[in-house]
Amino acid sequence: MAYKVFIDGKEGTTGLKIFQRFANRDDVEIITIEEEKRKDPSEKAKIINSSDFTFLCLPDEAAVESVKLCTNPDTRIIDASTAHRVNPDWAYGFPELDSSFRRKIEKSKRVAVPGCYASGTVAILYPLVKSGIMPRDYPVVVHAVSGYSGAGKKTIALYESENRNPELDSPRLYALTQNHKHLPEMKLISGLEYQPIFNPYICDYFQGMTVTVGLHSRMLNKKVTARDVWDMFREHYQGCRFVKVEEFMVFAEQFIAANTLAGTNNMQLFIYGNDERIMVTTRFDNLGKGASGAAVQCMNIMMGIDEGKGL
Repeated sequence: MAYKVFIDGKEGTTGLKIFQRFANRDDVEIITIEEEKRKDPSEKAKIINSSDFTFLCLPDEAAVESVKLCTNPDTRIIDASTAHRVNPDWAYGFPELDSSFRRKIEKSKRVAVPGCYASGTVAILYPLVKSGIMPRDYPVVVHAVSGYSGAGKKTIALYESENRNPELDSPRLYALTQNHKHLPEMKLISGLEYQPIFNPYICDYFQGMTVTVGLHSRMLNKKVTARDVWDMFREHYQGCRFVKVEEFMVFAEQFIAANTLAGTNNMQLFIYGNDERIMVTTRFDNLGKGASGAAVQCMNIMMGIDEGKGL
């Protein structure tokens, strides 16, 4: 039996990537809405309620409106927007964080896919807080670098224009007001008492991301070495298919490029630095584990099949 799947917003970057991941699957039937009826609530409601799974790849307000159209109790919704990520009635779509996250995804009819920056951040912070190494009031600073694909169609067009602004040749720091839309989920999911300082850069390459958090060992709850932190992460993510902790200090004197995992659903964690200043970096694809890959992985888990199918 093929599951009927509707991608609401399949023209956007995330929607297109989800669509592409279904290209060779015989257990999925993509159902579509006629272009001229795309903004007709009654027609959209008809399509959503006829689906087994609906992916929302929409701006927040539009995602909320689409959820309201769903009256079929059997339709399961996977939302790639920011709208429902801190809603306790929705499962948070990062199964590797903890078995409780995976169980909620398995049972839920509503799953919120993490933001790309948030994925890299909570992958670092959640284990640190849960293990008791990091105090919940630690003054976290998150540094992140992303390719321009995560900024949407308009920004992609700017970067790929022949007559683009020379400033686009350089990494650009943004979110200067500390009001980035991923901050609420970073705080809530990680278990922090305060939102972190968030320092993201958009750079002149298409896709891929690194997120880094530095730790001052003197400010931690426990006296730990960099190796102790590595041991904790290694145990926390043991057995995970898509999240891997790399060998300790393997990149200490080299480089960590941000685009290495482009096109995959994988995430790597690197622990390096020294025993006074410990660094943790995640590397992944902002369009993969940070968006479409995570969405499809969650659907597979909800279907009760191999979570890596199509990934």
